[in-house]
Amino acid sequence: MSESSRTISVGLLAYGAIGDEHSRAIAATPGLRLVAVADTNPERLAAAQVLAPDVTTFADSTAMLDSGLLELVVISTPPNSHYQWAKESLARGINVILEKPMALTVQECDELMELAAAKNLLLVVYQNRRFDADFVTMKKLIDDGSIGEVFSYESFVGGYSKPCSYWHSMVEVSGGAIFDWGSHFIDQILAIIPGKVDSVTGINQKRLWTHVTNADHADVSITFAGGARATFTNSDLAAARKPKFYVLGTTGAIIGNWDPAAGSAPADLPAILTVYRADGSHEVIANSAPTPYSFHKGVVEYLNHQTPMSVTTAQSRDVVAIMQAAEESAQSNGRSVTPSLLR
Repeated sequence: MSESSRTISVGLLAYGAIGDEHSRAIAATPGLRLVAVADTNPERLAAAQVLAPDVTTFADSTAMLDSGLLELVVISTPPNSHYQWAKESLARGINVILEKPMALTVQECDELMELAAAKNLLLVVYQNRRFDADFVTMKKLIDDGSIGEVFSYESFVGGYSKPCSYWHSMVEVSGGAIFDWGSHFIDQILAIIPGKVDSVTGINQKRLWTHVTNADHADVSITFAGGARATFTNSDLAAARKPKFYVLGTTGAIIGNWDPAAGSAPADLPAILTVYRADGSHEVIANSAPTPYSFHKGVVEYLNHQTPMSVTTAQSRDVVAIMQAAEESAQSNGRSVTPSLLR
């Protein structure tokens, strides 16, 4: 079989909502074939078979990795197990797509990258919010010079609501409030603002929700060498929401307001983008539809033709480095920390 027509056998390690998303993407992507699913919950295995009736199912993830069926595995377990399962997979010669965050420490990320490089395997993180319609549209506006050079970038997610009691809200599993949503929003920041990061500060506030261990409100601030500054806030104590995006450039601004049609789940819909110009005029910009499943198509192109991917492991590793620096800063109530980055 030629490289151009080679089909890559894929396994899903854990099958929740994100596993379902990957299953649909694999089915829609030429060059990928779902052959196996592993999960300890029989109901999730049954759900996987609804979309892919012919898959081989495993109640033991190690057994799936040892089956010899896989060339590529998608790991969508909780974050505190990403490092373990990625290491196990790479050690067996299996290419890896990891859910974000890549791991909970830079040391773990670096170890995984070294192992992947030594074995000439793909290790990449599914930074799915890089492909959101609002972000794709906003990035193109910025790249096209619509607001000049970006010098101030603010992003926000949350509201005023009792957080769920699942792993997302537990520090020991999720890495904390900064890691949970920061894996998305800080990745977006680094995709918008180039250059060296001088310093990172973080604040975690625990004020009300005692049934979980994540912070109730978390702020991260990133200062770049050229003076640009970016902030990210994740809050369960925001009775008044800030815009999702508030971006200032030297010749204009972009505001991304939450779509009221989403009701109590604003993150489920793209933001409504408005461009403000230096002459005082402003215009709502329709979101461009991103290319469907472009991440998964990029995986096929990389594995079959070594075509560079738009998402790289080094980028996702640097996101972890910034989040780790923010957590270190938060422990001293906002002391400035310089992260160790590859960019």
